[in-house]
Amino acid sequence: MNTTAHRVLQPAGWPRPKGYANGMLAHGEMVFVGGMIGMDREGRLADGFVPQMKQALRNISAVLAEAGASPEHIVRLTWYVCDMNEYLADLANLGTAYREVMGRHFPAMAVVQVTRLVEPRARLEIEATAVLPST
Repeated sequence: MNTTAHRVLQPAGWPRPKGYANGMLAHGEMVFVGGMIGMDREGRLADGFVPQMKQALRNISAVLAEAGASPEHIVRLTWYVCDMNEYLADLANLGTAYREVMGRHFPAMAVVQVTRLVEPRARLEIEATAVLPST
């Protein structure tokens, strides 16, 4: 049985994106994860952009686990960042931290700069959509 419910969509002749997919085809039961920030279960906000991103992805993984899903089931991520320069400043460590939580799974993704988030100390917020395989 296929454990994922998606297929990466890569148009012929297009350059392969690095760290995300252009599109995903998915069939199955959908899981929507609201915006997660880098705050742990004790309410502590991680210090710095990369640690906050890693904790936000861990939080997404925890919510997915409640549905019997894992990061490999994610078909879309939307990142809301307070400062695009902060996102771009340390892509190597960002990528390493991302892979520690998500593995080498790169769904469709958008990164958007916003003027602020509800939690004033949060540097980013990430939403996820996952699809569980049909049984």
